[in-house]
Amino acid sequence: MATNKSNKKTELLQGTLDMLILKTLSGGKMHGYGIARQIQQISREALVVEEGSLYPALHRMARRGWIRAEWGLSEANRRAKYYQLTPTGRKQLAAETKRWSRFVEAITIVMNPSTGEA
Repeated sequence: MATNKSNKKTELLQGTLDMLILKTLSGGKMHGYGIARQIQQISREALVVEEGSLYPALHRMARRGWIRAEWGLSEANRRAKYYQLTPTGRKQLAAETKRWSRFVEAITIVMNPSTGEA
């Protein structure tokens, strides 16, 4: 994943890309390019998911049973693989969201100790 403005690679914490993909798919079926584009648009162009990160993540998540894939036609009338959440994927998204919220809260406390709770 890269930032758009500096064009430098930005390392994500382990599992962050999975969480972003799961969240994106919570709105319904999408093909790979659509997932990447949606993340980029929602993040106001701050996050760019590259194919080299996206497709291995999609394959890993399918192996874990979080998503399933089926072939269909894209908006451009081309054959594309569409991904959707499974019930297990919805549970994983809830768990990842909870874990992410705790992580953000902890980092916020460390960065701003005067506003955090002891």
